[in-house]
Amino acid sequence: MTGYAPNLQRWFDWMESDHSPEGLSGQLADDVVFRSPVVHTPQEGKPVTMAYLTAAGETLGGDTFRYVRVFDCGDKAVLEFECVMDGIQVNGVDMIEWNVDGQISDFKVMVRPLKAIQTVHAAMGAMLAKMKAGA
Repeated sequence: MTGYAPNLQRWFDWMESDHSPEGLSGQLADDVVFRSPVVHTPQEGKPVTMAYLTAAGETLGGDTFRYVRVFDCGDKAVLEFECVMDGIQVNGVDMIEWNVDGQISDFKVMVRPLKAIQTVHAAMGAMLAKMKAGA
């Protein structure tokens, strides 16, 4: 994907690359807030956001993941995505906001339908537990 605002283009470039932790870390503000579709409270800070986005990349980011609609608003973007997990069609939205330094300051994910949320919740929980055990 090309031709977007620089911050969003950097996100797409990372998504289309090797998903390196260094590349992700460089995009996140230290005080970034991650808002999960299955966790009731905002998750604050780079380490926890790195964990969630890395786990999402491992669980959602397979061969079927693709952004299907993009709303580029300069320092904010809404990205609709689709993928298939365990035979379940997942439809979701990433809402990203960048600070004045071009770093992601807020990242919200919403997922539908209910069966998809349940599938994402189970997969993310397992991946986060695996990551924590390896730490």
